Amino acid sequence: MKRDVRRSSRGLWHGLLLASILLSWGCSGEGKAPAVKKDVPRGYLKRLEISSKDGILSFGPFVGYYFKPYDPDDLTRLQLICFNERSFYTKDLPENAQLFTGEAVFATLPDVGEAFASGQGRIRPVFFHEAPKAWVDSRPTPQDEFLHFHSCYQATAPVLSGYWIRHEAVASFTYDMGGRVGKQSPLYHEVTPGPDRAFPRIIEFDWGPSS
Repeated sequence: MKRDVRRSSRGLWHGLLLASILLSWGCSGEGKAPAVKKDVPRGYLKRLEISSKDGILSFGPFVGYYFKPYDPDDLTRLQLICFNERSFYTKDLPENAQLFTGEAVFATLPDVGEAFASGQGRIRPVFFHEAPKAWVDSRPTPQDEFLHFHSCYQATAPVLSGYWIRHEAVASFTYDMGGRVGKQSPLYHEVTPGPDRAFPRIIEFDWGPSS
């Protein structure tokens, strides 16, 4: 009888230990899906060089975005695809999950004598409510979908030329910069499949990767 009690106690202890391990593993892995393979379609590039009247302009690279011209001889209209590289844009979906498709239209912001965005870092934003009206009004139609301008650059300085971008979401998620921003941030928003009309209304000046 004593031997049976010992065996029963030992079995109960092992069962509790196993349950504890499983519970601990489940909590530690909660909300963190494993990374998926990033499948970049053929012909999409992270960086483009555009010939203009002002010389060669560079566009990109930036996290997760890949671009492909509709016509290889015309860089004024691009297709885009965006992935959650390094879980940079949301913690809701796995690392490398596809987030957006869309298009980018080349444009030059009107020269209204306004200085480029101040601050530090490579990419310096100006939100619509702070930007000259002429810049905001220059976006292509449909204007409720082209909400993001990203500039080209030369050497380590931005230029007024760049691309207006329209984002078409392929999944539902919270755009929270991988958990780095909260609801108080103008970047934070809920995304549902289709045109992302809640995307941050933002003009970004790019000083180049070496800045």
